[in-house]
Amino acid sequence: MCAVVVVPLVKPSRAAATGQADGAGAQPPAPARSNEARLEEAIGLARAIDLTIAEGLLVPVNQPRPATLLGTGKIAEIGALLDEHNAGLVIVDHPLTPVQQRNLEKEWNAKVIDRTGLILEIFGRRASTKEGSLQVELAHLNYQKGRLVRSWTHLERQRGGAGFMGGPGETQIEADRRLLQERIVRLERELEQVVRTRQLHRAKRRKVPHPIVALVGYTNAGKSTLFNRITGAGVLAEDMLFATLDPTLRRMKLPHGRTVILSDTVGFISNLPTHLVAAFRATLEEVLEADLILHVRDMSDPDNGAQASDVLRILSDLGIGEKEGAERIIEVWNKIDRLEPESHDAILQKAASRANVIPVSAISGEGVDRLMAVISERLSGVLTETTVIIPSDKQALISWAYENAVVDGREDREDGSVSLDLRLTERQAIELERKLGNDRKRDKEDWER
Repeated sequence: MCAVVVVPLVKPSRAAATGQADGAGAQPPAPARSNEARLEEAIGLARAIDLTIAEGLLVPVNQPRPATLLGTGKIAEIGALLDEHNAGLVIVDHPLTPVQQRNLEKEWNAKVIDRTGLILEIFGRRASTKEGSLQVELAHLNYQKGRLVRSWTHLERQRGGAGFMGGPGETQIEADRRLLQERIVRLERELEQVVRTRQLHRAKRRKVPHPIVALVGYTNAGKSTLFNRITGAGVLAEDMLFATLDPTLRRMKLPHGRTVILSDTVGFISNLPTHLVAAFRATLEEVLEADLILHVRDMSDPDNGAQASDVLRILSDLGIGEKEGAERIIEVWNKIDRLEPESHDAILQKAASRANVIPVSAISGEGVDRLMAVISERLSGVLTETTVIIPSDKQALISWAYENAVVDGREDREDGSVSLDLRLTERQAIELERKLGNDRKRDKEDWER
């Protein structure tokens, strides 16, 4: 289908532009997204559902019209473009009220989709699991609930009750709303079951205490490519907005031998519809449970500063504040292979002067070993060297050692015991001592000291 993309540049109010009207406690403004980047992103979203873009327009809007958002002159200009390209669809990269959407469709005699509707359409196509489909359908129904505008007068003539006192019968729009609400309630119940199932899975994972590392970032930042690079998984990774939607979890080994779970989550985007944030909360709870969060940024995108602010804002909405984020988040500056040599070197120097920042290329593998080492260090702490003797009746602990520690040497003894030279953390050492039954002996020695 041929479409025209319109990006309204709505002039912000003075209060919004300055942060707070009184100036007290005003927050520093977030990096502004360029108009060209907004248009490019809107076109990218449209192409993500296989639309042919006839033209993309930046439309300044000094005073939004309650009825149409845009002025009459721009409406006529866009109408002429639709006729010229024989386009039957207009994508408006801005939230539209039901009234504005309906009036614009009448003016242009074409289908009109706003930003929320477009993202919902993309998510609907990308959802491949039952959970993803349920979440998208719930968000879509909540979006449509306020946009039921048609009613059929023949149903209004049916009257309820007996005699002249009976009120008018149920209109078609009321029936549609009732059916929508019933479907929404059913979906919410099914998603509650999904939440319970996820909680059970997380409880099982806690019994086998593998740390969780979650990948988050703006859509198309390269999360899935990095996920594949680290884990060797075959997750779909394309240069496309929202190429993957459903979360993916894989086990992986860190350099020191410890097993962790890596979670690839849905990409974030600016002005993410509240319907989607609510519907996907069960999925995003994986981020809340993560021991470490990798914030993947596309450093080849000139707008990466504004994108990072959007990601941090959504994380804050989920309950991960600035203080907690500083302890749990590692910034992964991705796609440095796309940079010019001078910019590449400047990024490396800048990252070296900042804590919790690792520059990488998920395509070439540059910096990935360093990232894995930092993840290992953050999750495991300082490794210490020790030698342990595992008796013949506790041979199961050998596999535990290989899975949770670095085994530098092994000696199989004649009595059936095994001597292992290990590098492991203090916490792992205490756990191994407990499994060997040496905790009482060590406690006694500590007491005597």
